[in-house]
Amino acid sequence: MTEIVMTQTPPILHGPSEKEKKYDRQLRLWAASGQAALESANILLVNSGTGTVGIETLKNLVLPGIGRFTIVDDAVVDEPDLGVNFFLDESCLGKLRSQCCTQLLQELNPEVKGDCYPKSKAAVDLNNILTTSPTFTLIMYTMPIKPEDLATLEAYGRQHCTPLVSIHTAGFYSYFRISLPGAFPIVDTHPDAEKTVDLRLTQPWPELVQFAEEMTQDIESLDDHAHGHLPYVVILLYYLGKWRDAHNGANPTEYKAKVEFRKTVADAARTDNPEGGEENFQEAVAAVNRSVKAQSLEPTLREVFDHELSNEAELRSSFWVIANAVKKFHDKHGALPLPGSLPDMKAESKVYVKLQSIYKAKARKDVSEVLETARAMAGGEDVDPAEVEMFCKNASFVKLVNATTDGRDLSKIYDSEKANDELAEAVGMPLSLMPIYLALSATSHNAAATIDEIKAEVSRRIPGAADDMRVLQAAQEVARAAGGELHDLSAVIGGMVAQEVIKIITKQYIPIDNTCIFDGISSRCQALRL
Repeated sequence: MTEIVMTQTPPILHGPSEKEKKYDRQLRLWAASGQAALESANILLVNSGTGTVGIETLKNLVLPGIGRFTIVDDAVVDEPDLGVNFFLDESCLGKLRSQCCTQLLQELNPEVKGDCYPKSKAAVDLNNILTTSPTFTLIMYTMPIKPEDLATLEAYGRQHCTPLVSIHTAGFYSYFRISLPGAFPIVDTHPDAEKTVDLRLTQPWPELVQFAEEMTQDIESLDDHAHGHLPYVVILLYYLGKWRDAHNGANPTEYKAKVEFRKTVADAARTDNPEGGEENFQEAVAAVNRSVKAQSLEPTLREVFDHELSNEAELRSSFWVIANAVKKFHDKHGALPLPGSLPDMKAESKVYVKLQSIYKAKARKDVSEVLETARAMAGGEDVDPAEVEMFCKNASFVKLVNATTDGRDLSKIYDSEKANDELAEAVGMPLSLMPIYLALSATSHNAAATIDEIKAEVSRRIPGAADDMRVLQAAQEVARAAGGELHDLSAVIGGMVAQEVIKIITKQYIPIDNTCIFDGISSRCQALRL
């Protein structure tokens, strides 16, 4: 009987599926498209050292439902592992750490597939694992790592355009670094909702102008109800027309002009309206600063438009075809495609719906033009209309991460951070965490390095830096830890890294570019482009 009722129930009345219930909160963050990307991801973790931070990172990827993961770790579980790794217990002693962690991670989410290497207590052939496994979406590795293994992973990343994430934790210090395959575009950056509103008041199109003129052709003789329910878009268009007539066609886009224009609009509100204060005119006055403005490109989008394609992957990417089509649209119209969203405002329902339909129709028309342009370009014949629509909707906030990869002189960055520290000390601001990065990175291949060995490696990279007292203090902590991890700090870093990995996989929000350093003593972090 239940099956008959469910079959006869219209789909719109069906409750959420079990999967939607399970992933409800994250679906609100990155929607079904982001979840689909996550579920198709294949993650590789090359785990070394204590290995706790790598497993904690995987935990935070297994829970939201990545497709599959592989752990490469030839360590055998011993007593110290039990004190720092939540995913190991006494039954794991003497067994391969990779196998035990894989089994317990899968218990968190049975829908996620897991694999591990080696299968027996033997040496790991990383190159063979990479060549015989399905292509990895993203690779994570923990420090210390053998130089030859690092070279293998970097070569794989270059060949397959695979993002690499290195994670290094020792004692109270940690950093992780994201290496993206060239310029990495993010279309759905999730800007604040109010920033995405583009009413196009200084460049209205004919349908919008006609609608506003019909609403205001006899504005002074409107009854109080109609006057108090004019949408603020219509109010601003009406008074902008009058302003342009009195100012040689110029819009009030400068500060002084905006102040005067706001006063003009405010004075037009009726003070004797028996229905109360005219909230629509108040909305109009409040919207002047954000909505009456000259059209301009955000620096991040200008960077996209100016980017020169440098490799075969970029030449094949539909993103760059669409970006070029949107650029052509902007060059032609002096404006970006209209997003089409309309904020809430005081108005009669039928009037608001009609105004909303005008904005949506214009947005669809702009998307159609961009799609037609894209499909007429080389490589754009099969471009996805949904992808074009997403780009047009978010065009102002498209972000290019890792746009340039040259010119990162570590010595110059260190000198700059040290100069900033002098100013920070004078005003009581936090100091740079770069000394922690230098001390940790000096043990990238040798967790048991002594203070002298750490100082020598730092000096090799940046002459004289090892004499800096703060670098020396960081080196002392790293040498004291000797590669040992604190479980609570590894859990924190694992959550941070997983968050950035999800951004990269879903291509939503903006990932760190490119290094995040964490000081567990002062509980603060710093992002640096190194």
